[in-house]
Amino acid sequence: MVSRRIFFKSAGAAAVAAGLVTRVGAASLPEAHVAGNAATVPPPLPPSGRPFHPVVTLNGWSLPWRMNKGVKEFHLVAEAVEREIAPGMKVSLWGYNGQSPGPTIEVVEGDRVRIFVTNRLPEVTSVHWHGQRVPNGMDGVSGLTQPPIPVGKTFVYEFEARRAGTFMYHPHADEMVQMAMGMYGCWVTHPKDPNFMRADRDFIFLLNSFDIEPGSAKPRVNTMLDFNLWGFNSRVFPGIDSLHVRQGDRVRLRVGNLTMTNHPIHMHGHEFVVTGTDGGWTPPASRWPEVTVDIAVGQMRALEFDATELGDWSLHCHKSHHTMNAMGHQVPTMLGVDQRGIAEKINHLVPDYMAMGEKGMGEMADMEMELPANTLPMMTGQGPFGSVQMGGMFTVLKVRKDQKPGDYSDPGWYQHPPGTVAWEWKGELAEAAKSSSAGGQSMPAQGQSASESFKAHKPQGHEGHH
Repeated sequence: MVSRRIFFKSAGAAAVAAGLVTRVGAASLPEAHVAGNAATVPPPLPPSGRPFHPVVTLNGWSLPWRMNKGVKEFHLVAEAVEREIAPGMKVSLWGYNGQSPGPTIEVVEGDRVRIFVTNRLPEVTSVHWHGQRVPNGMDGVSGLTQPPIPVGKTFVYEFEARRAGTFMYHPHADEMVQMAMGMYGCWVTHPKDPNFMRADRDFIFLLNSFDIEPGSAKPRVNTMLDFNLWGFNSRVFPGIDSLHVRQGDRVRLRVGNLTMTNHPIHMHGHEFVVTGTDGGWTPPASRWPEVTVDIAVGQMRALEFDATELGDWSLHCHKSHHTMNAMGHQVPTMLGVDQRGIAEKINHLVPDYMAMGEKGMGEMADMEMELPANTLPMMTGQGPFGSVQMGGMFTVLKVRKDQKPGDYSDPGWYQHPPGTVAWEWKGELAEAAKSSSAGGQSMPAQGQSASESFKAHKPQGHEGHH
């Protein structure tokens, strides 16, 4: 549920507002709306301003606005937040309006937009409108295009949303710390024509990476690459909501990457085309079918497909380490090693030690082991056929015949028609044909067959040395 807080009632904020309101011609600061949980909030149709078809923010929400003399006004509050990234683990982040990522901002091409930004962080901040064309003084680069927003103060950004597309917002002040702590959000500028590039279901989310020591709750901001939690909109599997669509729907996924590495996002069961970037809509002649798109750092991609295939289809990053939680990078490979008795002996020295990986990491998903408080298992999740053995950047696209337009509720697990689920073969097994050669030499020496043995020759002049 989305609740509301009004910051301008306090004396300090009222003083800030008084200095700004005269300049922008408003009566007061807009209300600062705050989300109370991490559920996906299907947005209502716009109550004011020009019409558009709203997006659905995965495990998030869209920021309400008010109209003031034809200007669309929003209020962002930069502040410390607590985010449940999955049931059983809450983390201490920085974000906007009670959550990380912050709420999605939706406007229409040509709208005059005014954003009030209140700084409740312990240090200065700013907001950069990533990918948008704005006046230079509204670009949000602290020290270069504006003074930083002091602690406890409110600044105003005002510009015209000139170009339709999908964008992001994030700080450009102490960027390494503030973005590592979860400060970013999505921005969508809808086309003037509400039927241009219209999709039946339009989802949006950002990719995240955090380095949070097991048992702790705050990210380590100096980590460059070795992150241990990977998420969609600051949620990790099994805490990421599934995406529910109707068979035949035109579906759009808008995905932005503000992590420290690229992410090949892969979808099962369907092909898609890339119809948009943060630079704009891609020309139809430039599109080709894909099932995986690599989204680089700082990029936004819009993927579109027709949901023709019924079922529960995986949607995930194809870097296998990014579909695990709280993974240690110094764990030795113990495949095939009999570790019986070792764990008990080591437990006398290292409490809660557990031998792992004798038959592969998948066995860990089915074992009940003690974890530090506020820590997620590396692999988890239960599907209709047992353990899913996933974590991190993983969710499910659910395509159903009877999902009504505008209905984003979970339809439950897919009921497979008889004979359409892989089954165990119980007949006789024929002996597998085996090759007796690992392959010959593709370029043997002239006059010598590929099967001839090689002879080692000592370098000349070294016959007497050992």
